Amino acid sequence: MQSFDLVVIGSGPGGQRAAIQGAKSGKQVALVEKRELIGGACINTGTIPSKTMREAVLHLSGYQYQSIYGVNYRVKEKISMADLMFRVQHVVKTEIDVTRAQLSRNNVELLAGTASFLDPHHVRVENSRGVSEYESKAIIIATGTKPAESPTVPFNNRNIISSDQLLLMPDVPKTLIVVGGGVIGVEYTCMFSILGVRVILVEKRPRLLEFADTEIVEALCYHLRDNRVTLRLNEEVVCVEETPDGKVVANLESKKKITGDALLYAVGRQGNVEDLNLAAAGLEADSRGRIAVDAMYRTKQPHIFAVGDVIGFPSLASVSMEQGRLAAGHAFELPVNSNPANYPYGIYTIPEISFIGRTEEQLTDEDVPFEVGVAYYREIARGQIRGDTAGRLKLIFHRETKEILGVHIIGEGAAELIHIGQAVVALKGTVDYFVNTVFNYPTLAECYKAAAFNGLNKLGRS
Repeated sequence: MQSFDLVVIGSGPGGQRAAIQGAKSGKQVALVEKRELIGGACINTGTIPSKTMREAVLHLSGYQYQSIYGVNYRVKEKISMADLMFRVQHVVKTEIDVTRAQLSRNNVELLAGTASFLDPHHVRVENSRGVSEYESKAIIIATGTKPAESPTVPFNNRNIISSDQLLLMPDVPKTLIVVGGGVIGVEYTCMFSILGVRVILVEKRPRLLEFADTEIVEALCYHLRDNRVTLRLNEEVVCVEETPDGKVVANLESKKKITGDALLYAVGRQGNVEDLNLAAAGLEADSRGRIAVDAMYRTKQPHIFAVGDVIGFPSLASVSMEQGRLAAGHAFELPVNSNPANYPYGIYTIPEISFIGRTEEQLTDEDVPFEVGVAYYREIARGQIRGDTAGRLKLIFHRETKEILGVHIIGEGAAELIHIGQAVVALKGTVDYFVNTVFNYPTLAECYKAAAFNGLNKLGRS
């Protein structure tokens, strides 16, 4: 029986970083992946395909330049799923090659097959060639998630689909029903609406993206409605059926019926734990397949860790990577640390949303005295040059100490622009930093300076 210092189960972002951190620490590491292709859902069906598709949609539709050249401006008149897939397949292949090369350079041994526990220290790996057993001092579970399914939704990989099946659709539908107003549902709603698809978004909660700033989400909803998206909030889908003529009908609890050419079901995700035989390791998962961990990502077994989407919120690829690195460090008592309060959020809607720190609602609940400064892309030269005149950047800072408490951005480039605010928040900087800093001109980064002046003006201090 072969022995390792560390066995990582799952080759997504969390698993990759855990394996590489372990290997760089001089440990003998194995990475188990049951798919034929490494990279997990992130590279193969989730983050990378969806963000690549978004770029293809923005480019081919000409959306970013329609405010300059007119609403009829398009790079390609009729955009097909094949057009979108062409770019997706190229990027996915490259990412897989890069990931495989990184693991190889770090001498991580790849084990192909489905992993399951025999006991807390032994893992069984089964593939088409047979079964192997391995012993390990430490084990990290990074198996990720899959789209949640419902017995009332008859998935068919054609016009009733989950997010993992979306790219299998043969054609761009004329009307699309999206069930679920979380990150995945809203991102795909934006993409298809830009393609000219009539989208009906159904969400059982009273608002979209409840963890984000209310003002920013309201701005997004304005853009969605402006692109002819119908928002059905406080509505719940009871069942879905396909009609004889190939249409899809979503029956709502309120007795309404919504008809479309296709339906995307994006209500939550389920942890990939069914093959792991967790009980043999003395572990269990909750009803949504999530594994409980402590602040060091340890499970109930001190040598078994879990990271990434399989442990739940925030389910971001960037955070999963960091969790993998930290878990491997803790497994071998290395000096690693990180502050989750300083992790940025990136939501690739159209326009993008990105934020760090606390929202106005959270600070109000905590009785923290704060002020807000806002800058609008339309007042920044780069915003006019780019043709994005609807974006905005919001700084939230303490009224007395002027420390930056939160940065919230909606607009193209938001997920890049947030990193300036992230650095200042992490270093506990004040709004004065932006006032006293010179930014390149013309850039969107100037929004920080404009927002800082706007906020300080409300205090009467500048």
